[in-house]
Amino acid sequence: MKKRNIPETELLFSNQQLKKLIFPLVIEQLLTVMVGMADSLMVASVGEAAVSGVSLVDTVMVLLINIFAALATGGAVAAGHYIGQKNEEKASKAADQLVLFILVSSLVIMGCVYLCQNLILGKVFGKIEPDVMANARTYLLIVSASIPFIALYNGGAAIFRATGNSKIAMITSLIMNAINITGNGILIYGLKMGVAGAAIPTLVSRMIAALIMILLLRRQNQPVHMSKKIQWHFDGPLIRKILHVGVPNGLENGMFQLGKILVLSLVSTFGTASIAANAVSNTIAMFQILPGMAINFAILTVAAQCVGAKRYDQVRYYTVKLLKLVYTCMIGVSIALYCLLPMILKVYNLSDVTSEMTRQIIIYHDLCAILIWPLSFSIPNTLRAANDVKATMWIAIASMWIFRIAFSYVLGEWLHMGVFGIWVAMTIDWAFRALCYVIRYRRGKWEQMAV
Repeated sequence: MKKRNIPETELLFSNQQLKKLIFPLVIEQLLTVMVGMADSLMVASVGEAAVSGVSLVDTVMVLLINIFAALATGGAVAAGHYIGQKNEEKASKAADQLVLFILVSSLVIMGCVYLCQNLILGKVFGKIEPDVMANARTYLLIVSASIPFIALYNGGAAIFRATGNSKIAMITSLIMNAINITGNGILIYGLKMGVAGAAIPTLVSRMIAALIMILLLRRQNQPVHMSKKIQWHFDGPLIRKILHVGVPNGLENGMFQLGKILVLSLVSTFGTASIAANAVSNTIAMFQILPGMAINFAILTVAAQCVGAKRYDQVRYYTVKLLKLVYTCMIGVSIALYCLLPMILKVYNLSDVTSEMTRQIIIYHDLCAILIWPLSFSIPNTLRAANDVKATMWIAIASMWIFRIAFSYVLGEWLHMGVFGIWVAMTIDWAFRALCYVIRYRRGKWEQMAV
């Protein structure tokens, strides 16, 4: 993948514009991860059963959040195309429709979670210890109320990113993070409320974040904004355009997270130490891929506007440019995490067995993330921005079922590798995706789909 030489005067995004887009995205992602990490760290003072219970429920919550983030991606791509075409009126209508659709669907899903709570806790997670179950139930009942609010926040953040204004999402995330950490400190340490003390601030912080996003989107001086009068009807063609990207992306993200839940049910059979090691490893690993996740949002924004402007040469140019940046960041963060790992593990107050499991997982993850992760998670955003969404969906789903899930049982259970085998299976999944996405990108069929 060679970076095309394009005259600087023709470039749609200058280096300064890219910095303005990417830096707030990195901070936003950092703060988002810290919300989850703050819950785990502060709940750790209650015990490993509490950490495990929060981790299990968070896996379900991440599934739902990813589905809404995928729908928001559909809205961001649609808005990005219209912005690239200099059609801000149509982009604003896309914002209206995205917010309405996300609100309605999130309320439905929240109701389903409450109705199916026993199924989620009793069947999906399999046989777990009673104290873990009690903590998981408490956390689920409270945090589920935040589903519509985190959905609206994601929708608003996606719209602002599509315009290149990622600073708003960053500031909102900062406020959300501050509320969450302060609330955790008061309710967990001060009032000794356990997992409920972690769940309530999460709910409140997401409510406030959603309110901020909606109020800002209704400001008419924004290039892309919601209508003054709330639109309560669906615009068929616009919804179809949003769902054309959002549904396959949502299915992909949903199946991906569902696969993680199924694998987590296997992890739960390995015992509390393995559940805790997996939970802590997931949190630490998120910090390693965090810059890549942020830059991936930038790839989506930049590529969507380039596609809207029909500058496919610039789609390729920025894909290679930003992919190199992802690799650079991954290497730097991985080295830093490796050096800080002993200190990080001490903070979690884990048993010796759990700590050693976590150390092995993180070192392995560091190496694989540097080599494989960018190709398997950055390139597909270029394809999505060009409406090539079905291929990315089928590649991801097939890879997940064949490699991540099947190999988790082969390595983790049959070959007795335990939780470490689960992480090896995950990286095999990455490698297959990377190969498929690179081939798809280089063949260039996505350019025809973007028309």
